[in-house]
Parts: sequence; C-alpha cells; structure tokens
Amino acid sequence: MVTRSISVLGATGSIGLSTLDVVRRHPDRFSVYALTASTRAEELAALCREFRPKVAVMADPEAANVLSKLLVDLPETRVLGGLEGLCEVASTPDVDTVMAAIVGAAGLSPTLSAVRAGKRVLLANKEALVMSGKLFMDAVAEAGAELLPIDSEHNAIFQCMPADKVRDPAGAGITRILLTASGGPFREHSAEDLRSVTPAQACAHPNWSMGQKISVDSATLMNKGLELIEACWLFNTTPQKVEVHVHPESIIHSMVEYADGSVLAQLGSPDMRTPIANGMAWPERIDAGVAPLDLFAIGRFHFERPDLGRFPCLRLAAEAFEAGGTAPAVLNAANEVAVAAFLEGSLCFSDIPVIIERTLVATAVEPADSFDIIFAKDKEARARAREQIGLLTV
Repeated sequence: MVTRSISVLGATGSIGLSTLDVVRRHPDRFSVYALTASTRAEELAALCREFRPKVAVMADPEAANVLSKLLVDLPETRVLGGLEGLCEVASTPDVDTVMAAIVGAAGLSPTLSAVRAGKRVLLANKEALVMSGKLFMDAVAEAGAELLPIDSEHNAIFQCMPADKVRDPAGAGITRILLTASGGPFREHSAEDLRSVTPAQACAHPNWSMGQKISVDSATLMNKGLELIEACWLFNTTPQKVEVHVHPESIIHSMVEYADGSVLAQLGSPDMRTPIANGMAWPERIDAGVAPLDLFAIGRFHFERPDLGRFPCLRLAAEAFEAGGTAPAVLNAANEVAVAAFLEGSLCFSDIPVIIERTLVATAVEPADSFDIIFAKDKEARARAREQIGLLTV
C-alpha cells in the first residue's frame, strides 16, 4: 500500500480537523508533511505535537514567531510564516496531496501553487475557483493536476457521474445537476425577522458544524451561490443546467439527472469526513468514522424552491457568473467584507446582499485575463465594499 504525503492548508478549521481525523484512522495510508493555520498558534502547536509534520506554517508572520516558541522542543518541525511558506508546502516535491481548506480569497495563491505543481488537490476552498474560474481550470489542465471536489454537494455530484465524464456531462447523458441546500437556520424567517438576526444565531447551523464565515454564507444562501459557480466550472456546465433544491434534512447531498429519466443521488449523514475520505482515498473507499445512515429514523425528505426574494445572494451569484470576467471575484470580495462587518456587529444581516449588489454595480467588470487582474480587482472590490458599508451605516 502506497502512503500518501499530505499538506493540510487550514488545519485548525473544521475541514482541516476532519481531514486529520481521517488521517488518524489510517496511519498506514497517510502521512502529514505540513500543517498550516492563520493565527491560531496554540491550536496548531497541539496538532504538530500529535502529527509531527516536517513543516508548520502560520499565514500571519507574528503568529509564526509565537509558534516557533511553542515548538522549541520539537526541532523536527520547521516553522515558516506568510504566503511564501503556504505556497512552499503546497508545491513541494515531498507532497503528493494537498487539502486546500483555507477560507476565502486567501486560499487562492497556495491552492494555485499546488495545482501548478501537479498535485492531487482536494478542493474545499470554493472561493479560489469562484474568483479565477477558467484561469484556474486551465492551470489544472496544463499541469496535469488531479482536482477532486470536497464540498459535500460537489463531491456528491462527482460520485454520481462517470469518472471519465466529469468535464463532459452532456457526453454522459446528463441533463441537469440538482444542487441541494439546507436552507440555513432562517429558512422560515420573514424578511422583517431577518433584520434582527445576530451573528450567534447565523453561526448556529441546524445540521452542519462549520466555521463562522461559511455558516453566515449558508444562512444568506451565498454559500449556495458560490457553489453554483463552482459547479459550473468543475463540471463544465451553465447555471441553466444547475437547479438548486432546498432540502432541510441535509441527507441528500446532491443529485444528477440523466436523459433516460434516471436521477442518481448521493446520501449520507451531514459529516464532512465522508467527502474528505472519498477525496483522500479516491478511487478506493475507506472508513471515515461516520455513523451509518438510519433512514428509518429520518422518516421522510422534504424539498422546496429557494426564496430569492428573502435570500437574494443566490440570484446575485448567478448574475455575476453570467456577467463573467472579474464579476465573480468582485462578488466574492464584497461578500467577504460584508460578512466580516456583520460578524463584527457593524452591519445588519439583511444588508449583506445590499452591500454585495452595490459593490457589483460600483465596480467595473474586466476580462479575467490574468491572476494579477483577479487579485487587483479583489483589492478594488474590498475597498468599494467598505465604502458602501460606510455609506449605509452613516
């Protein structure tokens, strides 16, 4: 059995910790080369003591100094700081698999480094693909990298498609992709009630255990909007071929419809270790530590259409994808700024899509011809989003 060497980008987040749990269960299959985090030095130090990586990276240079002191008695683990360190452990020849789980736009550069180095990239950072779309997929093809989706919905779609037709759904006889959404914690809230939502309420997802940013995205349905864009790039399709179904139970993770009327679905408990283990061991199946699904206990499934009036972020994402160019990067940047402001208490929950839409209107769309343009537009959009927040809260 070949042991895969893995770098876990974003090791202290929910995806990173779930990845390490799978590693813990299969020490004969996986070895940890590198662990990275942003600012949680003490948490990363504890993980380093357990997994003994060759390298530990803190995105924040000051946090790297803290980590170095915490690991002074662990000389076999080299400590690096900053973006350069993240890109190094994502592209080193000592690694064949990279879990790309850094949240937001910050994950684009190290994920791209892994792609360009031809790694098996386990993509949990949807924002990287949302921002750079065709450029990212072209880089995958040029380097011969292996891109496996880890978001539960995209991993479900991947599992329901022929492996050799992932980029050719029409050639596989696929007519639609049915992308499921939990609907978040406020699915039944009125528009008036949404204005008084607190960060604590938005982060209390009914089914999934996730970080703050993705929890808020789930509550606004922006997460599903980003996943819509991601699905289009991963599976070489269009928004017209992807239909979002709100499925509150979060048991059917997505479905694929075929021309003969068949619909294939992937079911499982809402536990990210399932898609993570699928990507890590692909094409084999391994134990992920997930409890068997009890369909008798669930009883029944429910489906409904998303309400784009109360949750306009899904509409904004589809419009940004159709606009093309740098529009999805602007959408993502504005959303990140607006969500951060909401979590800080300086923006109302209902105003998150308002800021995103105003930023999209205020920021010119350009052809996404290079990653330099993408990064420049991301920076511009963040500045414009902060301006819009200032105007809204005056």
